[in-house]
Amino acid sequence: MKKTLLLLAAMTAFAASADAQGWMRQPTPNDTLRSTVVLPDNSVVFQIYAPQAQSVAVAGDLPWDKPARFVKQENGVWKARLNNMVEGIYRYRFIVDGMNVYDPKAPNAGETSALLTVDTNGDEFFAMKNVPHGAVAQRYYWSEPLKEMRRLHVWTPAGYENSTEKLPVLYLVHGGGDTDNSWPGVGAAGFILDNLMAEGKMKPMVVVMPNGSIHMPDGNMMGEVPVFAEDMITSIIPFIESNYRVYTDQANRAMAGLSMGGMETLEVTLNHPEMFSYVWVLSSSFAPGNKEVYEYERGRLKKEADRYNKNFKELVFTQGGPSDIAYNNCKETLKLFDAAAIKYEYHEVSGGHSWEAWRQNLYDLAQRLFK
Repeated sequence: MKKTLLLLAAMTAFAASADAQGWMRQPTPNDTLRSTVVLPDNSVVFQIYAPQAQSVAVAGDLPWDKPARFVKQENGVWKARLNNMVEGIYRYRFIVDGMNVYDPKAPNAGETSALLTVDTNGDEFFAMKNVPHGAVAQRYYWSEPLKEMRRLHVWTPAGYENSTEKLPVLYLVHGGGDTDNSWPGVGAAGFILDNLMAEGKMKPMVVVMPNGSIHMPDGNMMGEVPVFAEDMITSIIPFIESNYRVYTDQANRAMAGLSMGGMETLEVTLNHPEMFSYVWVLSSSFAPGNKEVYEYERGRLKKEADRYNKNFKELVFTQGGPSDIAYNNCKETLKLFDAAAIKYEYHEVSGGHSWEAWRQNLYDLAQRLFK
C-alpha cells in the first residue's frame, strides 16, 4: 500500500509538468470532460469541447419535440440539457457547424474510428488470410478495485471449442487513451495470431486483451497504472482462470504491454514476479522524467534483482527505433536494470511509437512464448 501511494503521488507530480519527449501536452477542458451526464431525474446533460465552433446541436434517437439548445461556455465547452428522458438506450451524434460528429468522448469513441489497410497483395503477416481463424470474444467481468463491470477481449485459437487441452495465457495491454478493442482492431492481433498458428510458428495459447484505460476523477492518466495493476491481479486473472481452459501456473503465464500498457506491465510483473515467466515491455519505461519514481525503482531493482532473475524466463524491452517518443526514457530505465545486474534483452524495430512497431512486436513475441 505504501508503494502504491508513493507511485500515485509521484505520477501526479509528473502529470502536472510537460514531458520533453512529448508524452504529455498542454491540458484542455476536454481532458476531463464527460460528454453525457445522466442526472437523478433522468435529465441528460450533453457536452462537447469545440472552442472554434459557431453552432452545436445533437441528433439521433432523441425527443424531436424538445430539441436540446446548446450554450457555449467561456472555456470552449458547449452544453445543453434534455429534461426527463424516458429510460432506455439512445443513439446520438453531435452536429458541429453542420457536420456530423460522433462523440469523441464516448467510452467507445475509439472503436468508431475507420481503419485503413495498406497491403496491396494481402500477404503481410497482419492480413486476413485463407487460414483457420480463432475467435475473438468480448467478455465482461466484475472489477473488485473499481466496483464496476469492465470489458476485455479474448482470442482463442481455431479448434479451441472442440478441444479439452489446457493452454497458456498471454495478457496483452494497449497504450494510453486506447481500449481493449485496440489490439484486436488496429493491432490486428487476431489475424497475426491466426496466421502464426496456421504456419506452425507459435504454441497454442489464449491471448487476453484487457482495458488498461481507467477514468481518473482528477484527470491524471498516469494514476491509472497502479489501479489497473490491482485489477489485473484481483479480478482479470481470476476471471480468465475461472472461465477458460488454461494453465494457472507461472510457467504458462506471460504479460506484454505497449507505451502506457508497458508501464502497467512493469507495475504488475515487478510486484508479482512469481506469477509470470515472460515479460515484454514495448515502447515504454518507468514514469518518464520523474526523479522520485526512478529513485524508488533504483532501490527496488537492486533489492529484488535475484528474485527477478530467478523468475523471469524472458524479460524483453523493445522500441520502434530512435524516432520512438519513448526511446530516451526507455534507455534511462534500462540503466537501472543494468546497475542492478538484472538480465534482459533489448530489440528495436521500425515504426517509431506506432502500431507499425507494435504489430511487429506481437509477431515476434508470440513465436517465442511458452517454448
